[in-house]
Amino acid sequence: MAANLTPVEEAIDHLLGKAPAITENELLPLTESLGRVLAQDYQVPADVPPADNSAVDGYALHAEDYIPGQALSVSARIPAGSAPSPLKPGSAARIFTGSEVPAGANTVIMQERIEVTEGGILINTEVKADQNIRRRGQDLAQGSLALKKGTKIRSQEMGLLASMGVAEVAVVKKLRVAILSTGDELVDPGNPLGPGQIYNTNRFTLLGLLAEAGCDVVLCETLRDTRSVTRETLERAAAQADLIITSGGVSVGEEDHVRAVLEESGELSLWRMASKPGKPLAFGSIKGTPVLGLPGNPAAVLVTFLIVGMPYIRTCQGQLQIHPVGQRVPATFTVTSPSVRREFVRARTESINGDTRVSAYPNQSSGVLSSACWADGLAVIPEHATIAEGDLLTYYPFTELLS
Repeated sequence: MAANLTPVEEAIDHLLGKAPAITENELLPLTESLGRVLAQDYQVPADVPPADNSAVDGYALHAEDYIPGQALSVSARIPAGSAPSPLKPGSAARIFTGSEVPAGANTVIMQERIEVTEGGILINTEVKADQNIRRRGQDLAQGSLALKKGTKIRSQEMGLLASMGVAEVAVVKKLRVAILSTGDELVDPGNPLGPGQIYNTNRFTLLGLLAEAGCDVVLCETLRDTRSVTRETLERAAAQADLIITSGGVSVGEEDHVRAVLEESGELSLWRMASKPGKPLAFGSIKGTPVLGLPGNPAAVLVTFLIVGMPYIRTCQGQLQIHPVGQRVPATFTVTSPSVRREFVRARTESINGDTRVSAYPNQSSGVLSSACWADGLAVIPEHATIAEGDLLTYYPFTELLS
C-alpha cells in the first residue's frame, strides 16, 4: 500500500468506531414514516389475519359434505366485513375474498369451479380440506417479533405496521448535518459566472444524498479560502449540527484550510484513503462535532459519500444493515495497469446475449459527474489488480448504496 494512505476497510472501520448513536426518538404518523428508522422493536399485538378468511371469491363448505355429482344447497351469503354464523351442516355459503370463513367450513372452492343450478351448486374440481383459506395468524402470530429496532421503513414495512393497527411509529430522530463547500471560485446556480468561476455542484449533490439518507440539513454555506473564515464557520456549524460535511479544502494545497483548521483547533484522526477517486478524504472533529472532509471534485464527492459517508450515517441511525452487499458481475472492459488504490468505477449493468455484464464509463476522471448520471452503480477494481474481459467484479447498484 502506498505510504500514508489508509486502506478502505480501515478507513471505514475508523469512521464507524467514532460514529455516535442518535439517542433521541420521535413519534410520527405512519403516513410520514417512509424512509425513517425504527427506534424500537414492534411485537405483534394480535394475530394477522385475525380470523380464517377466504383467499378467493367462491363457496365455503365442509369438504366431507360434498358428494360428487350431487348439488349442495347454499344456506348463507358472507360479504367481507361481516361476522358469519356457523355453517348449516350439509350446505355451502357464498363467500368473497377476505370474508371470514364460518365455523363448520374447512375449504373454499373458487367460483370458477362452480356451476350454479336451481338445486344448489355443482363443483367441477377435486374437493379437499384447507383449499383457498388464509389461516388466522398465518402472516403474523400474536406475540411474535414483526420488525426489529433499526429497520429502515419501506412501503412494505408501512403496510405491515398498518396490518397490526399501528397508527404512529417511534423513529430515530434525523441526523442534523451541516454542508460546507470551500472555494472562492464557487458560484450558486442562477448567477452569472465570472472569470475563473464555476457553479457549486457539490452542494446540490450532497443535498440530494443527505435527503435520501434521511438527514436534516441545518446549515449550507460556501466558505471563502481563508483560515479564519474556515475556522469560524466550522465552529459555528459545530454548535448546530451532529455532523459537518465539507467538500474541498482537505488536500495539500496552500488554500486547503479545512484540514489545517482541524489539526490546529480540533482533531484530525484520518487523512488520505487508498481509494480512487477519494484519496484526500479527511475525518476528525471540531468542538466535539464530527467532521467528514470530502474531496472537492464532483464525482469524488459522490463516490466517497457513498462508500464511507453512508455507512457512517447508517451507524449513527442504528440501522441493522450498514454495508451494501453487492453482486458479482463479469466485466466488459479491461484494466491493464494496476493501482495501489482501490478504484470505484462509475458503471452500469447491461444485458449482452442474455447475460448480465458490467460496463464502465469511458472517462473516469474525478471531475466528470456526467459519468454518474450515465451509470447505475459502482464497480470495484481491487488494489494491485488487472482486469480481463469476463473477470468477475463486485458491483454495487446506486439503489443499494443509498438504501
